[in-house]
Amino acid sequence: MLPASAQESPPGRSIAIVRDAETEQLMRDYLRPILGAAGLPSGATEVVLVNDSSFNAFVADSHRIFINTGVITQAKTPNEVIGVLAHETGHIAGNHLARMHQAASQAGIIAAIGMIAGAGALVAGAAAGNGSVAGGGAAAITGGIGLGQRSLLSYQRGEEDAADRSALTFLQRTKQSAKGMIDTFKRLANEQLMIARYADPYAQSHPMARDRIANLETKAEASPYWDVKDPPALQARHDMVRAKLIAFTSSPQTALRQYPPSNTSLPARYARAVVAYRMGDPQEAQRQVDALIKSQPSNPYFWELKGQAMLDLGNPRGAIAPLQKAVSLAPSATPIRALYGQALVGAGDPASAKQAVTELNRVVQADPDDASAFRFLAMAYGAQGQTAMADLATARGMAAQGQLKQASHYAQRAKMGLKMGTPAWLQADDLVTRPSSKSGKN
Repeated sequence: MLPASAQESPPGRSIAIVRDAETEQLMRDYLRPILGAAGLPSGATEVVLVNDSSFNAFVADSHRIFINTGVITQAKTPNEVIGVLAHETGHIAGNHLARMHQAASQAGIIAAIGMIAGAGALVAGAAAGNGSVAGGGAAAITGGIGLGQRSLLSYQRGEEDAADRSALTFLQRTKQSAKGMIDTFKRLANEQLMIARYADPYAQSHPMARDRIANLETKAEASPYWDVKDPPALQARHDMVRAKLIAFTSSPQTALRQYPPSNTSLPARYARAVVAYRMGDPQEAQRQVDALIKSQPSNPYFWELKGQAMLDLGNPRGAIAPLQKAVSLAPSATPIRALYGQALVGAGDPASAKQAVTELNRVVQADPDDASAFRFLAMAYGAQGQTAMADLATARGMAAQGQLKQASHYAQRAKMGLKMGTPAWLQADDLVTRPSSKSGKN
């Protein structure tokens, strides 16, 4: 699991994004049937992990669903997470984000409420007991609310209802239960009990959870798939990812309370291996990870953890072999390949630097928004004395972060050392000529 990095949400707010190949693959597998049921291309929408412990998700455009790690750590079954993804897919299929912007513009109140951060934040700020919708949802509006604002909030509540109904349809088409989604709303309803007496239902951007339950539960229970359980293999994968995220995102003490040594299940052992490495105990971490590998030698994520532990504990050369093994077992997992490239850079020898260039170029080709991979690619080029290519990698990484003025500076330096008309020169030239006004950063 790669550390969280601050990235800009669509309206310019920073959110902490984390990369984890195992979790991302599980989310893709959860989402793929839902997208098919919605009539959307399976590869057109990705799930982005937000390092936030609250139970929340939102869409920012038609290509990305942002989901907090808290959704996964709090959900005990795949079905609960799938219900969340089905709801967010309802917003994408219904084109709600664009329509919400249009409604706000027509109401003439954008200046009053600020830019809408994302359609379909699943949990209203009131439900979470804070003043905003976590992860980029529109700010909760309290106090003296104007008629135009109420009109827009009513419109948003209508879109939430529509997304809920679409989610039920998608779940039924894929022969899955809506029980997880209903259970989520019941949890939210319990959280809202403490503040319900103070909450104005007409000043909420989302329907109150109790109303959502009333609107959906009868129809959900009428589905022939209401009692369908998640396949055991999928539940096992969910349990593993959940344990891993809890171990990475909670304090070690919290993780060990949830997964004590008396729990000998594979997810518990996975969590404790992560905790051992996070606590800076390399010998114990390696002992526990090696035991995991012995139980499942073809599990790429166990090899990844072994390599990541070595890398983070100051042994990049020792990390190369396990990460190379992980890449061979999961060649399409770019976060693992990125770690492999990082280890190669850290090894500090010319042969490793040359291999790092190859690996990291594959990473940025697959994921051109991975600013961290560009940073290590620049280091690998620098170690080989390819200064112009190092400058180009630096420029591309800055552009990926929206720092276009800095990107233009490094791209101009790169152009001076590159042959005119080559692909690298053209990339640098594009960054030099790209208008800096596209970003508010400088």
